[in-house]
Amino acid sequence: MENELDLVVFEDDDGNELTMEVLDYLFYEGHEYALLTEYVEENACGDCEKSDCEGCGNAREAFVMEVRPVEGDEENEEFVPVDEKLAVKLIDIFQNSDFDEEECDFEDADDE
Repeated sequence: MENELDLVVFEDDDGNELTMEVLDYLFYEGHEYALLTEYVEENACGDCEKSDCEGCGNAREAFVMEVRPVEGDEENEEFVPVDEKLAVKLIDIFQNSDFDEEECDFEDADDE
């Protein structure tokens, strides 16, 4: 059975949609955070045969966002950018946890 992807669609100020893949979640100091990267469809990078670019060496930017319940809506969550210092710290925690670093090569990204 294939793993189901956890995809989140964001919309910028101009109405453009960006699909991000949630790679992992973690709780830190009482808050939930998600590690995201831009979603790459299977064979989209062109350099390898796998959707996660395993083995091709292409690094994907990693983003960390806080996951919060939408006020007044128990079923939905919102993803809120965190400041850069916290993002760097959390990416380090993600990389040193049970998350499989060999599958993805991440570059730290500014979360604005």
